[in-house]
Amino acid sequence: MPGMVVFGRRWGIASDDLVFPGSFELFVRVLWWIGTMILFTYHKGNFDCNGGGVLHTFLVGLMVVLALIILSLCATVYVSAQGTITNPGPRRSIPALIYLRAILYIPELVWACLGAMWVSEDSKGCDPATVGAVISAVIASWIILLFTGLGVVFVFDPLGNPHPQHSAMEPLGVRDQQSTEGTQFLSTARSLAVKVWESRLRLLCCCLPQDESHRAAFSSIAQLVGGFFSDTDLVPSDIAAGLALLHQEQDKMEQSRDPDIMVDHSPSSPIGEDLETELEKAAHCMQFAAAAYGWPMYIYSNPLTGPCKLSGDCCRSREAEYDIVGGDHLGCHFSSILQSTGLQYRDFIYVSFHNQIYEIPFYVALDHKREAVLVAVRGTLSLKDVLTDLSAECENLPIEGVLGSCYAHKGMCQAAGYIYKKLVNDGILNQAFTIAPEYKLVITGHSLGAGTASLLAILLRNSFPTLQCYSFSPPGGLLSKALADYSKDFVVSVVLGKDLVPRLSLPNMEDLKRKILKVVSNCNKPKYRILLQGCWYEVFGGDPDDFPTEMDNRREEELSQPLLGEESLMIRHSSSYQSLASDESPAHTATHLPLFLPGRILYITEDGPSRRFVYKYL
Repeated sequence: MPGMVVFGRRWGIASDDLVFPGSFELFVRVLWWIGTMILFTYHKGNFDCNGGGVLHTFLVGLMVVLALIILSLCATVYVSAQGTITNPGPRRSIPALIYLRAILYIPELVWACLGAMWVSEDSKGCDPATVGAVISAVIASWIILLFTGLGVVFVFDPLGNPHPQHSAMEPLGVRDQQSTEGTQFLSTARSLAVKVWESRLRLLCCCLPQDESHRAAFSSIAQLVGGFFSDTDLVPSDIAAGLALLHQEQDKMEQSRDPDIMVDHSPSSPIGEDLETELEKAAHCMQFAAAAYGWPMYIYSNPLTGPCKLSGDCCRSREAEYDIVGGDHLGCHFSSILQSTGLQYRDFIYVSFHNQIYEIPFYVALDHKREAVLVAVRGTLSLKDVLTDLSAECENLPIEGVLGSCYAHKGMCQAAGYIYKKLVNDGILNQAFTIAPEYKLVITGHSLGAGTASLLAILLRNSFPTLQCYSFSPPGGLLSKALADYSKDFVVSVVLGKDLVPRLSLPNMEDLKRKILKVVSNCNKPKYRILLQGCWYEVFGGDPDDFPTEMDNRREEELSQPLLGEESLMIRHSSSYQSLASDESPAHTATHLPLFLPGRILYITEDGPSRRFVYKYL
């Protein structure tokens, strides 16, 4: 639901987000009150030590303050647990309880100071256990006050506006007829959102140089993220609840679906031979794609023997041999590549671990087993790579001979262009084919490396008609339809099971947002129950929750109309949003250009309890 409005602004939490933190504090406060009561009972009638009167006042006052806090917390937790995400009516008293709880911090602060003064000045001659107990109470007070301050900073929303931009009761048709003033307000709000996200990115990436290329990347990512969240009023816990419900809903649909009929290809079948051969080639290339990650992947794959094998190579001085390697000062990355691939030093033509935004590591080697000049591109391993991933806008990529619109993921397009210039302009490929002129060109990579490798293959296709590319788990939002069709002759995308990355694209994210809006607004359960049951389901499994929805009793003709709950979660009408009962409506238009996986898709999944791997082309 929309963020809670208190102290004249909207915050990053909702009125039903206080159940868990309130329950935890309530538990601590009750134990604290019981301990104070025991201490007071132990000293009852025996406050004759130095400063005993102050101690008596402190303990009585502390019990009273704790009792008031416990009562306010009980009321807060109870009220916060009422209603549903989009029905905050039963929780309308939460702001008043927040104000009451804030007022109670004043006497608590005063009593914490009083306790500190007693310990420092008047505690001499008193029981050491009593002094220790008071010190513990004072420290606990300051810790809770500190965490409360940190919590306020954490849930502070720089974009918090206490006044909603539209009344929830206005129909969408009225909302579309925005005045010039309203349009200017939304434009200003979006500009502010972009600035806030850009500041967050700069703070997160404070360790990176703040040059022009980084600032441009921050601005591009901020516009994308700020625009994506600009038309909804969901707090983070709403999104978590929606994801939990969606997971269970999808599992229910999968369980009720008829099992797929798998057609096993016979080894004697031409299609079967092609598939087996392709899978074998892909498995061979995978070791090179994984090796591109350097020593982190090698240590992860060999946790017991890896550190010992690499320690000698990293500590040994081999400066004369490393003239082909860039950006690997200790040589650990290159040593791990040698260990992972089984190649010799002389088989490498070029190795680069230089890493910046849009510039990712890669290496070129001679694969004598497959008679190939192999280019392997590294996937995401650094913050700079993450920024390259997040630069997900479309960029034109005109290719000679391709009909239709040619565009691709901006960050990976830039990275492919960087490697292309290195390979062609610096003569790296010419050097490789001078040594092995009869070899063919093979390009591979995983994740970010897979997307970049696919785009690099497209750029090199006209110069090397026989090249092949094996991309492992490439991002789903990579190529336009024309380029995806063009790449089917020379690119194979390997997708494993329910891997998220090949399904990740901006249109899919928009679709996910719409589905979250639907399932959150239609669920009749309070948020704390959704999150508890969702966590239990994720950790321990079991049957998906059969949660009730507001749509159960609605007539069929009403399903084409948006629910009031859905409307209440929309700040403004967006082209990315449609009533969730009409997902197939032709009126729905995508906000972002559609992007697709490259080439042919080799899909690998586990088949039933036997865990036998089944693979097929999609």
